[in-house]
Amino acid sequence: MTRWISTIWRMPDLRSRVLFTLGMLAVFRLGVHIPAPGVDRDALAKTIEQNANTAFGLYNMFSGGALGNFSVFVLGIMPYITASIIIQILTVAVPSLERISKEGQQGKGRITQYTRYATIGIALVQGVLMVAIPLESMQSPTGGGIVLEPGWTFRIITAITLTAGSCFVMWIGEQISERGIGNGSSLIIAAGIVSRLPLAIQGSVLKLQADELNLVQLTVILFGMVVVIGLIVWIERAQRRIAIQYAKRVVGRKVYGGAQSSHLPLKINTAGVIPPIFASSVLMAPATILAVTQGKEGAVADLVGALTAALQPGAWLYNYAEIGLIVFFAYFYTAMVFNPVDVAENLKKHGGYVPGIRPGRQTAEYIDYILTRLTGAGALYMAGVCILPAILTRMYGVPFAFGGTGLLIVVNVALDTVAQVEAQLLTQHYDGINGPSAPGLSGGRRRVLAGV
Repeated sequence: MTRWISTIWRMPDLRSRVLFTLGMLAVFRLGVHIPAPGVDRDALAKTIEQNANTAFGLYNMFSGGALGNFSVFVLGIMPYITASIIIQILTVAVPSLERISKEGQQGKGRITQYTRYATIGIALVQGVLMVAIPLESMQSPTGGGIVLEPGWTFRIITAITLTAGSCFVMWIGEQISERGIGNGSSLIIAAGIVSRLPLAIQGSVLKLQADELNLVQLTVILFGMVVVIGLIVWIERAQRRIAIQYAKRVVGRKVYGGAQSSHLPLKINTAGVIPPIFASSVLMAPATILAVTQGKEGAVADLVGALTAALQPGAWLYNYAEIGLIVFFAYFYTAMVFNPVDVAENLKKHGGYVPGIRPGRQTAEYIDYILTRLTGAGALYMAGVCILPAILTRMYGVPFAFGGTGLLIVVNVALDTVAQVEAQLLTQHYDGINGPSAPGLSGGRRRVLAGV
C-alpha cells in the first residue's frame, strides 16, 4: 500500500487528479456546515437524531449531515440524480432525445445541459415540498416549532438557497468526474456516508454503556458487516467470460495474423452502485411528503400516517418497494450502458465469433440471454445487501449508518475509484515503456506490458 501511494505521488498528472478530488470533497464537507436561514438548528438536530431510522435519517445520511445542520447543501446531489433518472428514461422513450444522445460528444453535451436545467427545477420543487413545508410541520423535542417564522417568505428563501447549494454540489461532482478520479456524484454521496461513521460508532458505544446493546450483539453485527463487505467485493469483481475466437484474415493470397482466442467479460453487477442510489432517491420523496400530515386528525390522516410508517426504512412497504426499484433500475441501467446488438456487430466486423454461435443476430441473442440472467442475480444480490441489514437495524437499534445501502455505496465507490487509479497507473506505465523507466515497475513487468 505504501509503495502504491508513493507511486501515485511521483506521477504529476495522477497526483494532481487525486489532490483535486480530495480538495473538492473538502469544499463539499465545508459547505455542509454553512447554515441556511430561518430554522432553529439545535432543535432540528435533536429531532433528526430522534428520527434517525426514518426517511429523515436516510436523507440526513445521504446529505452527509447537512439536513441536521440545515446547511445550504441540504438537497445535496439528490436533485441531480433524480434529474439524471428522468432524462435517461426520456432518452429511451422520446425518439428526438434518443437521436440527440447518439450525436457523439455534441449530443452528450446537450443531454448534460438538459439534465442541469431539470436539476434546477427539481431542486426548487424539493426545496418547498420536501424541506420547507415538512420543517414547518415538525415540532422540536421541547414542543415548539423548528421554523422561526413559517410562511411563504421562508419557503421561497429556503427554495432559492437550497437550489443554489444543490447546483454548486452538482458542479463539484462534474468537476471531480472531469478533472479528478472517480465518479463525482457517487464520491459525494460516499463522502457524506463515511462522514457519519464516527457518530455511528459513538452511538454504538453509548448504547453499549446504557445496556441497550450487549457485547454479543455488537460482535455479531460487526462480523456481519465484515462478511457483507467481503461478499460485495467478491461479487463486484466476479465476471462471466464468454469465449471469443478471431479467425485468420485472408486478403488475396496473403494471410494476416492467425487464429486467436479471447473472451468477453460480463460483470454480475453491470449497473454498479446506480440502482440502490436511484431507488433510495425515488423512495425519499413520498416518505418525506407524507410526513407533512403527521399530527393531523381524521380517517384520511390515519391512512396517510399508516402509509408514512410503512414507507420508513426497514418497514414492509419500503422493503418491497426498494427491492422492486433496485431490480428495475438494474435492468434499466444495464440496458443503457451495454447493447448486445452493438457488441455482436463489432465482433462480426473484426472477425470475432462465439464458438458454436452464428455471428450477428444469434450472437446478440446469446449475449443478451447471459446478460439478462447475470443482471437478475446482481439485482437480487443488491436487494439482499440493502434490505437484510435494514431489518437488523430495526431489530437491534443499530445506528443508521450501518445500513446496507450506505455500506453497498461506500464499498462500490471505493472499488470503482481504486480501479480508476490502477487504470491511470497502468496507462502511464505503458506510455513510459519506450521511454524512461516507469516508477514502481520492474523490468519484467515492463516486458509483460510491452507484449500486451
